[in-house]
Amino acid sequence: MPAQPPSEYVATLCEMMAPLGDVRARRMFGGYGLSIDGLTFALVADDTLYFKVDDVNRAAFTDLALEPFRPMPDKPTTLSYYPPPDSALDERDELLPWARSGFEAALRAAAKKAAKTKRKKAAVAE
Repeated sequence: MPAQPPSEYVATLCEMMAPLGDVRARRMFGGYGLSIDGLTFALVADDTLYFKVDDVNRAAFTDLALEPFRPMPDKPTTLSYYPPPDSALDERDELLPWARSGFEAALRAAAKKAAKTKRKKAAVAE
């Protein structure tokens, strides 16, 4: 069975962020995960775009009083993904810095994970 194509909204977001690389949309938990080179840097849930955040870029989002993604709205659990300001969704030039920030957070997370795996392997080898 062929994969279901992304919604028109998700396809438009991928096109807007194309200058960053080959943005791929994959169905995830009723929404979509957006990735470049296999690194998920954004989510789309209920037609809302969220970018990955970490300690480096979180303040840019929280300073604008943007709220983190809640996978279950009735529960306090949040994920490290925040929406860009609404105005960023209208202009590619305004969206790209937010998207780049999310991709950079994904790169940092991948580097941290790789370093942890390398340390673990080194410890096992001793």
